[in-house]
Amino acid sequence: MAIALVMGNMIGSGVFLLPASLAPFGWNGVAGWAITIGGALALAFVLARLTVAFPDAGGPTGFVERAFGCIPSFMIGWAYWVSVWTANVTLAVASVSFLSIFVPALGQHLVLSTIALIWLVTAINWRGARAAGRFQLATLLIKLVPLVAVIILIPVAFGRAEPVAVTPFPAEGLSFAAVSGSAILTLWALLGFESASVAADKVDTPRVTIPRATMIGTLATGILYLIVCSAIALMLPAAAVAQSDAPFSLFVETYWAREPALLVAAFAAVSALGTLNGWTLIQAELPATLARQGLLPAWFARTNRHGTPATALLLSSMIATACVILNANKSTSEMFTFMAILSTSVTLWLYLACAGAALRLRVAIPVALIGLTYALWTLWGAGIGVSALSIVLMAAGLPLYWWTRHTAARPAPAH
Repeated sequence: MAIALVMGNMIGSGVFLLPASLAPFGWNGVAGWAITIGGALALAFVLARLTVAFPDAGGPTGFVERAFGCIPSFMIGWAYWVSVWTANVTLAVASVSFLSIFVPALGQHLVLSTIALIWLVTAINWRGARAAGRFQLATLLIKLVPLVAVIILIPVAFGRAEPVAVTPFPAEGLSFAAVSGSAILTLWALLGFESASVAADKVDTPRVTIPRATMIGTLATGILYLIVCSAIALMLPAAAVAQSDAPFSLFVETYWAREPALLVAAFAAVSALGTLNGWTLIQAELPATLARQGLLPAWFARTNRHGTPATALLLSSMIATACVILNANKSTSEMFTFMAILSTSVTLWLYLACAGAALRLRVAIPVALIGLTYALWTLWGAGIGVSALSIVLMAAGLPLYWWTRHTAARPAPAH
């Protein structure tokens, strides 16, 4: 279940659109994948070693608190929490959009359908981490089907009589700027390898389970992405892939048939739904962890009889519902673009802080240096504007932090 949480949170709806964004990069995109997978594995290893060294820390925010204190831990955790429930809105919208191909009425009532889906997944998570884990495992097995189908079609395509027109390797070699540009996009597809660590309080024997789940999930997802996205980008005309709204369907239709290609939308809907389920678990566990650290009001950590942080779960879903209503006039693509940029930049600060914490706490120092360098490089590549926005987002929660600390320090009234 922990592996399913990691892989399920990484493999979302975005991967079904990512090959279109990477198509113009050609072989530079393949190099970007290789660098991103290496950087993600380094950061995943750092999180795994921190979990072994400090199993009771409560995840990434606990590591940051031990290394740098309460305020940096709160700022990182607050911004990450905001990015999670806002990204959940995007996932719900994407799932409804894919499903509307088969049930047009859903698309005609997008806002109501999205809100209903958010609360359906909230109800699943209300039943506890094990119920959410079973649902995550089932959706992961389903969402892997189109990825495996593309992998099977690769040798089938080369075995046909008609030659496959593979994009040639550029005569001038790889471009550093192009590789950097593609690496930012590929990192967005790999966000989420920290999920098992964030949900550490719900994992049996976290000292063993979390490192294994983190490394296995990250490596398996990275290899799947590298093979599948590279095949779609290199085995189809770049212009056609770049202009396609469904590059997976285009690949399946080109090397198989139109009917199976239509089913990709159904798998994409399940993929988005599974990712929404995993991140809904995280959106409840993260503020509960911050509350247990004394960084948020104690009521965030209150649990129901299933062990679910009920207050945090309901509040997060209510905020997500409000976001759907407030953004009712935005298109799916506009919401995707904004949330991809924001989620990537905010999560990069989390990765950067964890790598810095490992160095400060003297855990996995050589690998932490690699992870720190990679996070800084990618944060620079994301742009000054996005990085500044993420800093503003982190600072926005400080009044709540100071109010929480002030309230906790206030003496209890005499009776």
